[in-house]
Amino acid sequence: MVDLMRLRAFIYAAESLSFSEAAKQLHLTQPTISHHIKALETTLDVELFTRSGHTLKLTEAGRLLLPYAHKLIHQANEVHEMMASLQQEIAGHLRIACSTTAGKYILPRLAARFCHRFPGMRVSILACTPQHVVPQLLEGEANIAVVSSYDLCGNDQECQVFFNDMITLIVPSGHPWALRGSIEPADLLDEQLIIREVTSGTRRVLMTELAKYDIKFDDLNISLELGNAEAIVATVEEGFGVSFVSTLAADWALKLGTVVAVPVDGMKLQRTIYMARRILKTPNRPQDAFWNFVHDPSNSDLLQLAG
Repeated sequence: MVDLMRLRAFIYAAESLSFSEAAKQLHLTQPTISHHIKALETTLDVELFTRSGHTLKLTEAGRLLLPYAHKLIHQANEVHEMMASLQQEIAGHLRIACSTTAGKYILPRLAARFCHRFPGMRVSILACTPQHVVPQLLEGEANIAVVSSYDLCGNDQECQVFFNDMITLIVPSGHPWALRGSIEPADLLDEQLIIREVTSGTRRVLMTELAKYDIKFDDLNISLELGNAEAIVATVEEGFGVSFVSTLAADWALKLGTVVAVPVDGMKLQRTIYMARRILKTPNRPQDAFWNFVHDPSNSDLLQLAG
């Protein structure tokens, strides 16, 4: 039988590659950490670390064990939280993976309200790329994921709409378009454009809308490709091009008047942000409570911010 305390000692030692650092983080002595690791190695009949002087490295067995150790600890915590929630108010630790720019503007405030409603809850928001959302959800690293694609839904996952994110064309305040009521899609062909990375939901929506006007990305004059919406807004603010970004990301610059939103005739630039979770065989009250809390009438003001 694998002891959970020994697994925790292994996780901290594996991630810091230091027994002394693991001891500090777990408030134990270094000999105690060494004892836990040795006992775990004996139980599993493998060597988890190679030691050379003051250098500590994971063996192949150690690298294989690490994700399973995380999963076992999370599952053990979920059991404790489920049992505790049967005896008292909703309590526990909820981990939410967020891969969208828009989500990080709404999610922290929603999580803060949730913790205020349920003081026994703690929420961790895990920033990650779209490629990492699925593994984090399936491996139990995250209870809930915020994504901009419905592809994650189905099979062992379920989804609900979180909110609708509006995408806006922004230009520098001194740009000629800033004085126009709107532009035509064809006007974009001659302008220096800054775009999001290939995996971005904003880029996906833009490509779909431009295709309706027989405009391909290859037709555009793309000067920069950036993976951060805030960086794009700042670059547009400096006058180095125009861009399509989430209205939430551009809100601060729009309020300052350093950039201006310009409508594009006929283009409806909107994407749906979803929440996804694993379908569990046994109820998880903290997860269920947050899932239902999202669309509580008291949060309608937050969900409308993106529009």
